[in-house]
Amino acid sequence: CTDLHIHSVNMAVVGRMCSRLVRNLLLARSGLVKNSVSQRCQWHFLSTTAAKTESGQKSEEKTPQEDKPAEAGTQAEDVFKEEREKLTSSIAELQDKYKRALAETENVRQRLNKQIEDAKLFGIQGFCKDLLEVADILNRATNSVPEEVMNESPHLKSLFEGLTMTESQLQRVFTRYGLTQISPEEGEVFDPNIHEALFQAPQIEGREPGTVAKVTKIGYRLHSRTLRPALVGVYKEC
Repeated sequence: CTDLHIHSVNMAVVGRMCSRLVRNLLLARSGLVKNSVSQRCQWHFLSTTAAKTESGQKSEEKTPQEDKPAEAGTQAEDVFKEEREKLTSSIAELQDKYKRALAETENVRQRLNKQIEDAKLFGIQGFCKDLLEVADILNRATNSVPEEVMNESPHLKSLFEGLTMTESQLQRVFTRYGLTQISPEEGEVFDPNIHEALFQAPQIEGREPGTVAKVTKIGYRLHSRTLRPALVGVYKEC
């Protein structure tokens, strides 16, 4: 019995010792776990903080790089606006020059057409002036022979008729080419565009001053241009 009692006591002591040992082991293990968890939390906190810091530094480093493209874009936009203004002004200047050139070309074309028409109408002006002297001579010849003398001489009458027919034919040719006579009547208003005053005649009753008194030499007009004004005398004022 005594031995059994001792053996049971020893077993109880051993049990308590084992329980203490297990408890100590559990406490040590829990301490290690706690330490590892805290270390892991601290490591996670430090790594997160470091990552945030690094990302912040990177963002700070990237901010100037992001600002640089914005500044470059603004500069490019300014350059584009300046180039656009230059091109717009250049286009406006070219359009103005183009319109002026068109207007000048149109004016030149109209002047050339006018010159061509004038050349067609008045190209024979010099030739007509030379023929006017011939017409004047024929006119003086037909007006210088008295009618009673022509009746006495058949040959002179035939010559007179020939000169008259020649003068009539010459006047028809003149009319065909646009050359007409300027032969004002007595009392017609003096026109400086088609008349040339050679002298002043005394005013008579019933005639206005400044009107044609006598025609000394008939004039001629080629179409609308006065080729030679009529030489006339004008009544003067009292």
